[in-house]
Amino acid sequence: MPSEESSRGFLYLSLTVVGVPSNTVVILAFFHLLYQENRLLAADAIVLHLACTNLLVVGVRCLLVTLASFGLDNIFGDTSCKAVIFIYRTSRGLSIWLTFVLSAYHCLSIAPPGSRWASARALVAHYLGLLFLFLWLLNTCMSLETILFSFGMQSNTTLTNDGINLQFCYVLFPSKLSKDASGAAQVGRDVVPMTLMTLASVIILVFLHKHSQRVKGLRSRSGSNGGSGGAEQRAAKSVVALVSLYIVLYGVDNGLWVYTLTVRKTMSSSLITDLRVFFSSLYAALSPLVIIASNRKVNGRLRCVVQKEPVQERPTILSTA
Repeated sequence: MPSEESSRGFLYLSLTVVGVPSNTVVILAFFHLLYQENRLLAADAIVLHLACTNLLVVGVRCLLVTLASFGLDNIFGDTSCKAVIFIYRTSRGLSIWLTFVLSAYHCLSIAPPGSRWASARALVAHYLGLLFLFLWLLNTCMSLETILFSFGMQSNTTLTNDGINLQFCYVLFPSKLSKDASGAAQVGRDVVPMTLMTLASVIILVFLHKHSQRVKGLRSRSGSNGGSGGAEQRAAKSVVALVSLYIVLYGVDNGLWVYTLTVRKTMSSSLITDLRVFFSSLYAALSPLVIIASNRKVNGRLRCVVQKEPVQERPTILSTA
């Protein structure tokens, strides 16, 4: 096996090893919270949904690229290839839009009580299930083309200038026009939430700055520690961190995709595709680490799990003595 193939395999394997357990931890933490309290706040439900879609992104795409890199690229036929690419693109789009929804919801949460924006936040929380359904339908419809243009390595097809080599499958567009139209739709699907979440993050940062200045003034006069404000700031900062991570990684992803659309060299298609998948999957692998580090509900339950071990062992030791 060439060293380039093995290096790529271990690279994607590392994303799988990091992304699958970390997203699973976030999912289990929120399910445990749901079991304890019989409900989830709207922000928690959005983060849970985001972790589920990121788990699909890492578990489906990175694992398959890893298998292809280690010489197992002929295990998928046309049907399984279409299904895998459809699931990946749908979950990828959902991950992007859910990051926007999370940033927008936190942006609305900083609005003063009784304002029009506070009412909009309550409306979003009330119809959150319908919002999730709409996003699923939107991204599912935008991924239907993969069913028509995806083919397995075992099929008698040849890669043309208008095709993309995914290592385990081919995406063969019938013409450059269809490829450009598909690319423009995908870029538009990414750029719209990117622009909106950037605006939401700017608003959050401006609010955090003003809030920090206000808290400093209050502390200087009354000596209050502002604990609740600190919790609010931690939640907002974690959202800004997720958005910044998204903008950097998916910005590179979309830049490479535009390059793929404008260059007709088949030789560069495989490398560019690898880089695109890596950067988009890197967000799905790293974002749960940001959530674990910044979300008090998640890391609080992780600490409880760690602290339970010695507590359960102590009665056994005493009874033995």
